[in-house]
Amino acid sequence: MAAEIHSRPQSRRPVLLSKVEGHQDAVSAAILIPKEDGVITAGEDRTIRVWLKRDSGQYWPSIYHTMASPCSAMAYHHDSRRIFVGQDNGAIMEFHISEDFNKMNFVKTYPAHQNRVSAITFCLASEWLISTGHDKCISWMCTRSGSMLGRHYFTSWASCLQYDHETQHAFVGDYSGQITLLKLEQNTCSVITTLKGHEGSITSLWWDPVQRLLFSGASDHSIIMWDIGGRKGRTLLLQGHHDKVQAICYLQLTRQLVSCSADGGIAVWNMDISREEAPQWLESDSCQKCEQPFFWNIKQMWDTKTIGLRQHHCRKCGQAVCGKCSTKRSSYPIMGFEFQVRVCDSCFESIKDEDRTSLATFHEGKHNISHMSMDISRGLMVTCGSDRIVKIWDMTPVVGCSLATGFSSR
Repeated sequence: MAAEIHSRPQSRRPVLLSKVEGHQDAVSAAILIPKEDGVITAGEDRTIRVWLKRDSGQYWPSIYHTMASPCSAMAYHHDSRRIFVGQDNGAIMEFHISEDFNKMNFVKTYPAHQNRVSAITFCLASEWLISTGHDKCISWMCTRSGSMLGRHYFTSWASCLQYDHETQHAFVGDYSGQITLLKLEQNTCSVITTLKGHEGSITSLWWDPVQRLLFSGASDHSIIMWDIGGRKGRTLLLQGHHDKVQAICYLQLTRQLVSCSADGGIAVWNMDISREEAPQWLESDSCQKCEQPFFWNIKQMWDTKTIGLRQHHCRKCGQAVCGKCSTKRSSYPIMGFEFQVRVCDSCFESIKDEDRTSLATFHEGKHNISHMSMDISRGLMVTCGSDRIVKIWDMTPVVGCSLATGFSSR
């Protein structure tokens, strides 16, 4: 249950400040308490815990509360010290934490969903509690009355949620790989648009209301940046993880994106440069370099007495090419390809050595990461996952933030 303190390494990588152990099952969510040496966790073992750092440097639970059902999602509003905990049974419970973080009082239960709650957002201005669940819907409820205001259903599990408090727009990612943009009203909602680009289920979303950028992570190991404010439909693809992207956070001040994957990978992407949009893949019945037919082009194979070839695509130009015309592999970070991908031979020749310079740094979290949250003002990050461990990181060596951290490694 105690935390282990690690010394600061010399190289520029995240510094593990504390490792908090005690949950008996996977930790679903962990949130750093602003301006405090503390973290709130919720787990599949049906417990909510508030951990505070003691004079000894170790973390011990000041609050340990057992729920009726496994905890699947959590939202914390620090100014009002209200906690909303989503459960596997579809209910959301609200609690109020005392000023000394040693007591938690039950407020009310919201019958938000018919199945597991996947994400929660609380809007103080409207007193709305917005959530998504495995019952394929988004719901919004009034926290004053506890009553349901509205629901909207999707064709797949709703897996993640982001909300623009000013415009009342909600972004919902689902298991089909689609993101739906909704405008929520008091009792109704309207679908603004749907975003399609991922080849796997959406696992994480992050909305930056200042630059009006939406970031999505998916089980296809990739991240897409959607330029919502630009209205040009511009998208940037980021590929550098080797497992599903479980959590993302955009740092607007330094224009960096932090992402975490299920295999423990932590990436910090430089978004403060002019990146190139990946091309759409072109379709053709024959190789667009040597003009040899692909295997479904029966007529050309018959006319030329040749065997059809398999179709591939160059990631740099998007052309349909055969294997012989795309024998090379290259990274191309300006387009988001941080590891080597297929490129046609002519594109390979056009890529200079400096074009292969990485625009992201990659680090090893050394545990399964299913959830991450950041205290951006202090450059701190907390990660948790199915290994039942919670880790608190000092991210200032890699995120370009010089603010002093409240968590000391000594």
